[in-house]
Amino acid sequence: MKFYKYCASGNDFILTNAKEKQDRSTLAKELCNRYEGIGADGFIVILPHEKYDFEWEFYNNDGSRAAMCGNGARAAVHFAHHINKLPSKLSFLSGAGVIKASVNQNLVQVSLGKVKSVQKAFEELGKTWQLCDTGVPHLVHFCENLDEFDTMLCQKMRQKYNANVNFVKIINENHLKVRTYERGVEDETLACGTGMGACFYLAFLNKKAQKELTITPKSGEELGFKFENEEIFFQGKVKYCFEANYNFS
Repeated sequence: MKFYKYCASGNDFILTNAKEKQDRSTLAKELCNRYEGIGADGFIVILPHEKYDFEWEFYNNDGSRAAMCGNGARAAVHFAHHINKLPSKLSFLSGAGVIKASVNQNLVQVSLGKVKSVQKAFEELGKTWQLCDTGVPHLVHFCENLDEFDTMLCQKMRQKYNANVNFVKIINENHLKVRTYERGVEDETLACGTGMGACFYLAFLNKKAQKELTITPKSGEELGFKFENEEIFFQGKVKYCFEANYNFS
Protein backbone atom coordinates (compact mmCIF):
# COMPACT_ATOMS: atom_id res chain seq x y z
CA MET A 1 0.00 0.00 0.00
CA LYS A 2 1.35 3.42 -0.90
CA PHE A 3 0.97 5.88 1.95
CA TYR A 4 1.79 9.49 2.68
CA LYS A 5 2.91 10.74 6.09
CA TYR A 6 1.71 14.16 7.24
CA CYS A 7 2.10 16.32 10.32
CA ALA A 8 -0.19 19.18 11.35
CA SER A 9 0.48 21.11 14.57
CA GLY A 10 2.10 18.14 16.29
CA ASN A 11 -0.50 15.57 15.19
CA ASP A 12 0.73 13.04 12.63
CA PHE A 13 -1.39 11.18 10.09
CA ILE A 14 -1.14 8.42 7.50
CA LEU A 15 -3.02 9.20 4.28
CA THR A 16 -3.88 7.02 1.33
CA ASN A 17 -6.29 6.97 -1.62
CA ALA A 18 -9.00 4.34 -2.08
CA LYS A 19 -11.89 3.77 -4.48
CA GLU A 20 -14.52 2.32 -2.16
CA LYS A 21 -15.75 2.63 1.40
CA GLN A 22 -15.11 -0.22 3.79
CA ASP A 23 -14.36 -0.87 7.43
CA ARG A 24 -10.64 -0.24 7.82
CA SER A 25 -10.54 -0.20 11.63
CA THR A 26 -8.18 -3.17 11.91
CA LEU A 27 -5.93 -1.75 9.20
CA ALA A 28 -5.85 1.65 10.95
CA LYS A 29 -4.79 0.05 14.22
CA GLU A 30 -1.98 -1.86 12.47
CA LEU A 31 -0.69 1.14 10.52
CA CYS A 32 -0.85 3.59 13.44
CA ASN A 33 1.13 1.29 15.73
CA ARG A 34 4.38 3.13 16.45
CA TYR A 35 6.40 -0.05 17.10
CA GLU A 36 5.26 -2.53 14.45
CA GLY A 37 3.53 -0.29 11.91
CA ILE A 38 4.12 3.17 10.49
CA GLY A 39 3.05 5.14 13.55
CA ALA A 40 0.51 7.97 13.65
CA ASP A 41 -2.24 9.64 15.65
CA GLY A 42 -4.73 8.91 12.87
CA PHE A 43 -5.35 7.17 9.55
CA ILE A 44 -7.15 9.04 6.73
CA VAL A 45 -8.58 7.43 3.61
CA ILE A 46 -9.44 9.76 0.71
CA LEU A 47 -12.38 8.60 -1.41
CA PRO A 48 -14.02 9.98 -4.57
CA HIS A 49 -17.40 11.68 -4.25
CA GLU A 50 -19.95 12.68 -6.90
CA LYS A 51 -21.01 15.98 -5.31
CA TYR A 52 -17.97 17.14 -3.31
CA ASP A 53 -14.25 17.18 -4.10
CA PHE A 54 -13.76 14.07 -1.97
CA GLU A 55 -15.00 12.12 1.03
CA TRP A 56 -12.94 10.75 3.87
CA GLU A 57 -12.78 7.93 6.37
CA PHE A 58 -11.03 9.00 9.56
CA TYR A 59 -9.68 6.52 12.11
CA ASN A 60 -8.06 7.20 15.45
CA ASN A 61 -4.84 5.53 16.56
CA ASP A 62 -6.83 2.73 18.26
CA GLY A 63 -8.89 1.96 15.13
CA SER A 64 -12.03 3.77 16.29
CA ARG A 65 -13.85 6.08 13.88
CA ALA A 66 -14.12 9.85 14.40
CA ALA A 67 -16.58 12.15 12.68
CA MET A 68 -14.15 15.06 12.54
CA CYS A 69 -10.55 16.06 13.26
CA GLY A 70 -9.40 19.63 12.66
CA ASN A 71 -5.71 18.89 12.14
CA GLY A 72 -6.54 15.78 10.14
CA ALA A 73 -8.85 17.83 7.93
CA ARG A 74 -6.05 20.28 7.16
CA ALA A 75 -3.70 17.39 6.30
CA ALA A 76 -6.37 15.81 4.07
CA VAL A 77 -6.98 19.07 2.21
CA HIS A 78 -3.24 19.65 1.66
CA PHE A 79 -2.98 16.08 0.33
CA ALA A 80 -6.02 16.52 -1.93
CA HIS A 81 -4.58 19.69 -3.46
CA HIS A 82 -0.85 18.93 -3.69
CA ILE A 83 -0.95 15.16 -4.30
CA ASN A 84 -4.34 14.57 -5.97
CA LYS A 85 -4.20 17.93 -7.82
CA LEU A 86 -7.63 19.14 -6.71
CA PRO A 87 -8.43 22.90 -6.60
CA SER A 88 -7.01 25.15 -3.88
CA LYS A 89 -10.55 25.93 -2.71
CA LEU A 90 -12.58 22.81 -2.09
CA SER A 91 -15.08 21.01 0.11
CA PHE A 92 -15.23 17.44 1.35
CA LEU A 93 -17.67 15.22 3.19
CA SER A 94 -16.79 14.17 6.73
CA GLY A 95 -18.79 12.34 9.38
CA ALA A 96 -19.58 15.75 10.87
CA GLY A 97 -20.88 17.16 7.56
CA VAL A 98 -19.38 19.15 4.70
CA ILE A 99 -16.03 20.82 5.41
CA LYS A 100 -15.02 23.88 3.36
CA ALA A 101 -11.31 24.60 2.98
CA SER A 102 -8.63 26.55 1.14
CA VAL A 103 -4.90 25.98 0.56
CA ASN A 104 -2.12 28.53 0.08
CA GLN A 105 1.11 26.55 -0.33
CA ASN A 106 1.55 24.90 3.10
CA LEU A 107 -1.01 27.09 4.87
CA VAL A 108 -4.43 25.44 5.13
CA GLN A 109 -7.67 26.87 6.46
CA VAL A 110 -10.71 24.70 7.17
CA SER A 111 -14.16 25.50 8.46
CA LEU A 112 -15.12 23.45 11.50
CA GLY A 113 -18.70 24.41 10.64
CA LYS A 114 -21.36 25.51 13.07
CA VAL A 115 -21.08 24.42 16.68
CA LYS A 116 -23.36 21.40 17.13
CA SER A 117 -24.26 21.99 20.77
CA VAL A 118 -23.23 23.73 23.99
CA GLN A 119 -24.32 22.63 27.44
CA LYS A 120 -24.46 24.56 30.70
CA ALA A 121 -21.34 24.67 32.85
CA PHE A 122 -21.17 22.23 35.78
CA GLU A 123 -18.89 21.39 38.70
CA GLU A 124 -17.11 18.04 39.01
CA LEU A 125 -13.86 16.84 40.63
CA GLY A 126 -13.24 20.32 41.98
CA LYS A 127 -13.34 22.03 38.57
CA THR A 128 -15.84 23.84 36.34
CA TRP A 129 -16.55 22.18 32.98
CA GLN A 130 -18.58 22.98 29.90
CA LEU A 131 -19.39 20.56 27.09
CA CYS A 132 -19.15 21.84 23.52
CA ASP A 133 -19.53 19.80 20.31
CA THR A 134 -17.44 21.14 17.40
CA GLY A 135 -17.77 18.02 15.27
CA VAL A 136 -16.76 15.82 18.18
CA PRO A 137 -17.64 16.44 21.86
CA HIS A 138 -15.21 18.37 24.06
CA LEU A 139 -15.17 19.12 27.77
CA VAL A 140 -13.52 22.48 28.46
CA HIS A 141 -12.06 23.77 31.74
CA PHE A 142 -10.74 27.34 32.03
CA CYS A 143 -7.77 27.52 34.39
CA GLU A 144 -5.14 29.95 35.66
CA ASN A 145 -2.26 27.51 35.26
CA LEU A 146 -1.95 24.84 32.55
CA ASP A 147 0.20 22.79 34.93
CA GLU A 148 -3.16 21.86 36.50
CA PHE A 149 -3.56 19.47 33.56
CA ASP A 150 -3.86 15.99 35.07
CA THR A 151 -3.90 12.93 32.80
CA MET A 152 -5.66 10.71 35.34
CA LEU A 153 -8.38 13.31 35.94
CA CYS A 154 -8.80 13.76 32.18
CA GLN A 155 -9.10 10.01 31.75
CA LYS A 156 -11.94 9.87 34.32
CA MET A 157 -13.84 12.72 32.65
CA ARG A 158 -13.25 11.27 29.16
CA GLN A 159 -14.61 7.87 30.19
CA LYS A 160 -17.65 9.27 32.00
CA TYR A 161 -18.69 11.75 29.28
CA ASN A 162 -17.16 10.06 26.20
CA ALA A 163 -15.57 13.37 25.24
CA ASN A 164 -12.14 14.86 24.68
CA VAL A 165 -10.90 16.94 27.63
CA ASN A 166 -9.34 20.41 27.32
CA PHE A 167 -7.65 22.78 29.76
CA VAL A 168 -7.44 26.36 28.50
CA LYS A 169 -5.69 29.44 29.85
CA ILE A 170 -6.70 32.91 28.65
CA ILE A 171 -3.51 34.91 28.08
CA ASN A 172 -5.53 37.88 26.82
CA GLU A 173 -8.60 38.43 24.62
CA ASN A 174 -6.51 37.68 21.52
CA HIS A 175 -4.52 34.67 22.73
CA LEU A 176 -5.32 31.34 24.39
CA LYS A 177 -3.16 28.38 25.40
CA VAL A 178 -4.66 24.88 25.35
CA ARG A 179 -3.80 21.33 26.44
CA THR A 180 -5.93 18.40 25.25
CA TYR A 181 -6.55 14.76 26.21
CA GLU A 182 -7.92 12.97 23.12
CA ARG A 183 -10.25 10.03 22.71
CA GLY A 184 -8.86 7.32 20.46
CA VAL A 185 -5.30 8.25 21.39
CA GLU A 186 -6.22 8.00 25.12
CA ASP A 187 -3.51 10.43 26.15
CA GLU A 188 -2.51 14.05 25.84
CA THR A 189 -1.69 15.07 22.27
CA LEU A 190 0.38 18.00 21.04
CA ALA A 191 -2.66 19.67 19.47
CA CYS A 192 -6.34 19.09 18.66
CA GLY A 193 -8.12 21.30 16.13
CA THR A 194 -11.70 20.65 17.22
CA GLY A 195 -10.59 20.97 20.86
CA MET A 196 -9.02 24.36 20.26
CA GLY A 197 -12.16 25.30 18.34
CA ALA A 198 -14.32 24.40 21.36
CA CYS A 199 -12.08 26.41 23.70
CA PHE A 200 -12.15 29.40 21.35
CA TYR A 201 -15.92 29.30 20.92
CA LEU A 202 -16.66 29.07 24.66
CA ALA A 203 -14.19 31.87 25.42
CA PHE A 204 -15.90 34.02 22.78
CA LEU A 205 -19.39 33.01 23.94
CA ASN A 206 -18.52 33.94 27.53
CA LYS A 207 -17.10 37.30 26.37
CA LYS A 208 -13.54 36.41 27.37
CA ALA A 209 -12.09 36.55 23.84
CA GLN A 210 -12.40 38.32 20.50
CA LYS A 211 -13.97 36.65 17.45
CA GLU A 212 -10.52 36.28 15.87
CA LEU A 213 -7.46 35.17 17.84
CA THR A 214 -4.38 32.97 18.18
CA ILE A 215 -4.22 29.68 20.07
CA THR A 216 -1.03 27.96 21.15
CA PRO A 217 -1.36 24.20 21.85
CA LYS A 218 1.28 22.04 23.54
CA SER A 219 3.19 21.77 20.23
CA GLY A 220 4.05 25.46 20.58
CA GLU A 221 2.77 26.38 17.12
CA GLU A 222 0.54 29.46 16.90
CA LEU A 223 -2.73 28.73 15.10
CA GLY A 224 -5.40 31.11 13.85
CA PHE A 225 -9.10 30.90 14.71
CA LYS A 226 -12.01 33.13 13.78
CA PHE A 227 -15.79 33.09 14.13
CA GLU A 228 -17.59 34.26 10.99
CA ASN A 229 -21.10 33.65 9.65
CA GLU A 230 -21.82 31.30 12.58
CA GLU A 231 -18.83 29.10 11.61
CA ILE A 232 -15.45 28.46 13.22
CA PHE A 233 -12.46 28.75 10.87
CA PHE A 234 -9.13 27.16 11.75
CA GLN A 235 -5.82 27.96 10.00
CA GLY A 236 -2.25 26.72 10.28
CA LYS A 237 0.68 25.18 8.43
CA VAL A 238 0.76 21.54 7.32
CA LYS A 239 3.91 19.48 6.73
CA TYR A 240 4.04 16.78 4.05
CA CYS A 241 6.78 14.56 5.52
CA PHE A 242 7.31 11.64 3.13
CA GLU A 243 5.71 8.89 1.05
CA ALA A 244 6.55 5.18 0.95
CA ASN A 245 5.14 1.68 0.50
CA TYR A 246 3.90 -0.40 3.42
CA ASN A 247 4.42 -4.17 3.11
CA PHE A 248 1.81 -6.45 4.69
CA SER A 249 3.06 -9.71 6.21
